[in-house]
This record gives sequence, structure tokens and C-alpha cells, in this order.
Amino acid sequence: MTVLTTFNVEQFNVLGLDPFLVLGLITVGSGGVGWLLGPFLGNAVFGVAHRRVGGQIKEMEKDFYRRIKKHRVDPSGGSSANPVPDYYGEKIGSVKEYRNWMKDQRAFNRRRQTFL
Repeated sequence: MTVLTTFNVEQFNVLGLDPFLVLGLITVGSGGVGWLLGPFLGNAVFGVAHRRVGGQIKEMEKDFYRRIKKHRVDPSGGSSANPVPDYYGEKIGSVKEYRNWMKDQRAFNRRRQTFL
């Protein structure tokens, strides 16, 4: 970073582009690389730091996804008047949200059976 701030930008020329455009592209490119590598590196560091509970976490996730599969509604019953609620459970982030998700699934099934 100090190289970019102390470098004489007036003489800096890459492919005939303006120096500030090049610095902007470098900044955006660095952000993109960080965005792509961040989750990979974060998961690797978390896995190394919490190696003992890794198996437990994976088992809990498998159990959670089994529950999602078991309790989610049949999407073929959806319509514009009765849309399918969060089929994959993507919005679940807490126990409270899981309970609301379950309530929405039951309400959808109830409406579907009532209006058939």
C-alpha cells in the first residue's frame, strides 16, 4: 500500500492507460480477489482452529438439512395466490427463524388442503 502512495504516478504508464485508471483497476481487482479467496481461506482457518468440533458441526448440519428435507412443502402445490415459502430454508439463521419457517410450511400445507 505504501508503494502505491509514495510512487511517482505521473511516470507510471501501463498499456497506455491513465495512471489513476490503472490504480483504480488494481484496487477493484484486489477487492475481487479478496472476495473470491475470503471464504476459502476463512473456512480453512476455522477448520484448523476448531478441528476438535469439526465432526460435530458436520453432523449437526446433516441433521439440520435432513429436517429441512423432511418438513418442507411440495412445491407443485404453489400458485400466485399461495406461493411456496422459502423451499430451501435459506433464510433460517436462528432457532426463532427455524420455528417461523416451520410455521410457514404448515400454513402453506393447510391453505393448500383447504383450497383443493
